[in-house]
Amino acid sequence: MPLNFVIPPLASTLRTALQTKIDQKTKPLGSLGQLESLALQVGLCQNSLTPSLNKPCVLIFAGDHGIVESGVSAYPQTVTAQMVANFLDGGAAISVFARQHDIELLIVDAGVNADLSSHPKLIDAKIDKGTRNFLTQPAMTAEECTKAMQAGADQVLRQYESGCNCIGFGEMGIGNTSSAAMLMHRLTGLSLVRCVGRGTGLNDGQLQHKLVVLQRALNKHKDATEPLDVLATFGGFEIAMMVGAYLKAAELGMLILVDGFIAGTALLVANKLHPHVLDYCVFSHVSSEQGHQALLNQFNAKPLLNLELRLGEGSGIALAYPLLQSAVVFLNEMATFAEAGVDH
Repeated sequence: MPLNFVIPPLASTLRTALQTKIDQKTKPLGSLGQLESLALQVGLCQNSLTPSLNKPCVLIFAGDHGIVESGVSAYPQTVTAQMVANFLDGGAAISVFARQHDIELLIVDAGVNADLSSHPKLIDAKIDKGTRNFLTQPAMTAEECTKAMQAGADQVLRQYESGCNCIGFGEMGIGNTSSAAMLMHRLTGLSLVRCVGRGTGLNDGQLQHKLVVLQRALNKHKDATEPLDVLATFGGFEIAMMVGAYLKAAELGMLILVDGFIAGTALLVANKLHPHVLDYCVFSHVSSEQGHQALLNQFNAKPLLNLELRLGEGSGIALAYPLLQSAVVFLNEMATFAEAGVDH
C-alpha cells in the first residue's frame, strides 16, 4: 500500500502579486528568461513575496544492486562503498561543488554491500546489503520497498526540522542505471532501447549484453505494472528511498532540485503516485545519459543546464543551485521602475 503522503498543488493566491513584482523590476518584460519562472515557482512554493533559500542540503542515497551479477556494469560492485568513502572524505565531484556553494552534504547508506565505518556525515539506514538480482527474482519485497520509502521520507523530515527548505537528492550505486532504465520503460511505455544507456561507460558489446539481460528480466516480470510493484521488482534501495524523499519534501512544501537520469526515474515513480510532486521540483540539468531527455519530456520539464553531465551523485544540483539563488535575489533585491526612477 502507498504511504500516506498528502501533497496539495501549489497555492495560487500570490501568483498575480508575484508576477507583478517580477514584471515591475527594471528590465524588459521576460528578459530574465527562466530566472523569472524560477522566481515565480519559488515564491509560490513558499507562498511568499520574499522567498528565501535556507540551509540547502543534498542527500546522497547509496545502495548496491543484485543485477550487477549479470554483467550490466563496467565497474565492480565494490566501487559503491569506495565512492561512499570518497564522498565522506570530501574528494568527489559533489563534495567539491557542495563545499563551493555552501550546501550541506549527507550520505545515506540505503543498502551498500559492505559494512561502512561510522562518520558524522553518514546515516545508516541500510535495508539490506544490496538488492537481489531481478533477472531471477524481484529486487526487493513489498515490505522492503515500503521500509525504504519511509526511510527516505524520515531523512527529509529530519532536514526540514533543522531549518532546511531547499533540498536535492543524489545517488550512488553500481548497476543503478539498469534499474532506472527498467523503471522508465515499464512506467512510460517507451522502448527499452530508448531507456538503456552506457551507464559508467559500456562499450558497444557490453551495451548490447545489457540490453539482452534487461529484456530477459522484463519477460520474467511481465505482471509488474503498478508503480510500487515496478519499484519493488526492478528498483534499488537507494531509488526507493529517493521516491519517499521526493514525496515527503513536496508534502512539507520544500523546494526540490532534481538531478539526472536515476534521480529522475525515482521522481517518475513518485509522480505516478502523487502528480502534484512536480509542482515543487526544479530540474537542474539534462544529462548525456541515453533516455534522460525523453524522461524529462514525460514531466514537461525545462532543465536549467545542459553540460553533458552523466555523473549522478547530485552533481547537477550543486551546479544549478547558484541559478536558484540568482532567481531569489533578483526578486528580493532588484529595484522596480518606480524605486529607480526609470521610465517604462
